[in-house]
Amino acid sequence: ECEGSEGECRVDYFSVNENHDQVILIKEGIEVEHTDSKSIAVKSANTLLDECKSKADRSLKNKNNSNDPVDPVQVLDTLTSCVQKGVAAEIERANEEIAFQAKVRKDMAAQLENYTCADEMLNTTIAKRTETWRGKKVHVMIDRPASRIHSVENFLTEDECRAVEEAAAPILHDATVADGSGGSHKSDSRKAKQAGIKVHWDKEKDGDLIARLSRRVYDYVNHVLPFDIMEDGQEDLMSIQYFGRGPEDEKPDRYMPHCDGDCNGMLFKPGNRMATIVMYCEIPEVGGATRFRNSNVHIKPKKHAATFFSYIDPETMKMDDGFTEHSGCPVVEGEKKIVTQWVRLGVDAENPWSSFNTLGIKYSDAENQ
Repeated sequence: ECEGSEGECRVDYFSVNENHDQVILIKEGIEVEHTDSKSIAVKSANTLLDECKSKADRSLKNKNNSNDPVDPVQVLDTLTSCVQKGVAAEIERANEEIAFQAKVRKDMAAQLENYTCADEMLNTTIAKRTETWRGKKVHVMIDRPASRIHSVENFLTEDECRAVEEAAAPILHDATVADGSGGSHKSDSRKAKQAGIKVHWDKEKDGDLIARLSRRVYDYVNHVLPFDIMEDGQEDLMSIQYFGRGPEDEKPDRYMPHCDGDCNGMLFKPGNRMATIVMYCEIPEVGGATRFRNSNVHIKPKKHAATFFSYIDPETMKMDDGFTEHSGCPVVEGEKKIVTQWVRLGVDAENPWSSFNTLGIKYSDAENQ
């Protein structure tokens, strides 16, 4: 005997699809409701198409009733116009939802920033997959067209680390940040020491350690991105050192959330940064993780490893829209010594990185504006 209202038996059907997020709710009255995005999209499309077919059918019947000749082009135009308006409305609603969800995600990431940095039990995020490059393990954390984050094990050697540190020692100075008007200045948002290391490419054939390391950097960038980047006109290697002064330090060495290049989803501006590789020579006892808060990727520094991230879509040439925004968590105890290479696209010997200001505009063009 059926237990439904008025003793009626009910049945409904659903199809299992390949969407791993598929969830099906059986509502009162044996009404099946899909909750995964693919099924909802198909249902929405079918509903829209049915409504537009009905509208076109009514238009066709009105023509038949009036004995006027049926114009198939006009009927097709009615159907097309209906679909276009419906799709436009659906896209607008979807964009509003995406914008809302993105804001919620970013707001939550900002709230959690200090907690995740302070959690020493938080390990490196589990990679989506692991590959190999020249015998080195590559952990792929994020693999979006405009946002790639990789962690590469054993990227550099101790000898290469020492060579960079020795070259940097006499010229270390307080780190600076872009000031928003084309220049740079010191800021509490970035507390560290840094030194630009010029690469002597003429010594590469003689086995120069810094040139050997720098060549490996460009080889990896070209392995990931299809731009055939050359060393001409690129920024110097940067030696950056953070020092821990204990848990009571109110202004520890750190780097607050920032983007290395544009992360606004706009078109790439020639001559600007589009990828970064951070190599770890010395890791602190406490603190110093690299955190991509909008991607929920947390990387604890590992000696001689490297973190690579790019922020450009090679096909559309649009920039990342925030997924590679990152921070250097406070160094609490010990020292964190890294080597960083910011990689630019559109520079060469005649148009080096130094011919652009921190807004990505050539100094010569800025003077003419």
